[in-house]
Amino acid sequence: MGYRHLQEFIHRLERAGELVRIKEPVSPYLQITEITDRVCKAGGPALLFEQVPGYDLPVLMNAFGSLTRMCLTLEVDSLDDIAVEILSFLEAEANTLIKKLQLLPKLARLGRMFPKTVSKAPCQEVVYTGEQVDLRTIPVLHCWPQDGGPFITLPAVISHHPETGKRNVGMYRLQVYDGRTTGMHWHRHKGGAQHYRVASAKGENLPVAVAIGPDPAVTYAATAPLPEDIDEIIFAGFLRGEPVEMVNCLTQPVMVPAESQIVLEGYVAPGELRREGPFGDHTGYYSLADDYPVFHVTALTRRRDAIYPATIVGRPPMEDCFIAKATERIFLPLMKKTLPEIVDLNLPVEGVFHNLAFVSIDKRYPGHARKVMHAFWGLGQMMFTKIIVVFDREVDVQDLSQVLWRLGNNVDPKRDVVFAEGPVDVLDHASPLPHYGSKMGIDATRKGPEEGFTREWPPVIDMDPEVKRKVDELWPKLGLA
Repeated sequence: MGYRHLQEFIHRLERAGELVRIKEPVSPYLQITEITDRVCKAGGPALLFEQVPGYDLPVLMNAFGSLTRMCLTLEVDSLDDIAVEILSFLEAEANTLIKKLQLLPKLARLGRMFPKTVSKAPCQEVVYTGEQVDLRTIPVLHCWPQDGGPFITLPAVISHHPETGKRNVGMYRLQVYDGRTTGMHWHRHKGGAQHYRVASAKGENLPVAVAIGPDPAVTYAATAPLPEDIDEIIFAGFLRGEPVEMVNCLTQPVMVPAESQIVLEGYVAPGELRREGPFGDHTGYYSLADDYPVFHVTALTRRRDAIYPATIVGRPPMEDCFIAKATERIFLPLMKKTLPEIVDLNLPVEGVFHNLAFVSIDKRYPGHARKVMHAFWGLGQMMFTKIIVVFDREVDVQDLSQVLWRLGNNVDPKRDVVFAEGPVDVLDHASPLPHYGSKMGIDATRKGPEEGFTREWPPVIDMDPEVKRKVDELWPKLGLA
């Protein structure tokens, strides 16, 4: 069964030796960022800052900042353990779940994933409404020197489609402007942004709730690249193996995870924009200031023993890199359902999710690598991938040394480089236009006569297996390390 709340997860991290409590006073203005950045880049533990001057809430950082902690988050020994089950879940949810449940008795956890409504909740033990609301009582981090202000960086933002009622839970940063308003950083391709567009077309406010510090499964679900028709709260219930308990907000028609640490209730008004940013982003550069919708907070509720969880992003590796690597492994089986020729995929952390992808395939026909490139650019958020390099099946795309060696040897630039145009990530500062630019595909596979290559393709140098076996037997006697 899943963690009931964030406190349980913290205790689990502590028992596993994956958390350090910081008892010295540390400021949320730049200092927590600098400490966390050093620890994360050194492969260090989660950090609980117990003394934040001026605030009565401790701050949790780097909770997901390693593959070990991501496994603890999802309660698995290996991320591959849950990948196949998640594929079954997504297939079931997308094809009339109730019908599928009857066909999948082996996945008993499917029957325990639907959210449960409760009337009382820990997240509403302390309540502030109207003019009582003051976001400045939360130790929101000012992360980097040129940031436009303090930003809430680990929120689960919940909204509903104004016409269909379909729920969306996404992770969108919130710049705190004052005691009762924030920015709402909705990129135009996100679910929350679509809800806002529909509400604005009707001239209506969009009710929104922000859950800060729900259980770890909900936090992860808010980041997951799920198909549009998949409810993140149901997905979190699947990950937890038990329902997420939900409670009605006090001032808005939205439900939130009952065990959240802090909840912000409010609305986004049509047509109201305000300058947001700059923000030190996961690309390692500042995303530039731009106009975004404004979130008006009508209530702030919290637990009595609340902990404020946050994250920082910047030049990789950072905590978000490990969340992304977990997603890469977890959702690879789903990609293979669409593209069965895929052998493996690596989105290197230096590529910050959308700049670089290495993929190995079982190449079966001329132009197969190009087919895979264009198919990737048609798959959800893979459409933002700036550079895709395709290799033969025997290439270990997780080994960057091997990848670069093969890339240098196997590519003729004029023949093997493909350019395309289309949507690019809003954070791509190199594209000539916002949201639109070019992508590059590189075919690093072996070429044959059907692809115009009439020369002999040379074999890779390797030692005779029998010689390797004999040297293996001799090796301990040689006195070599």
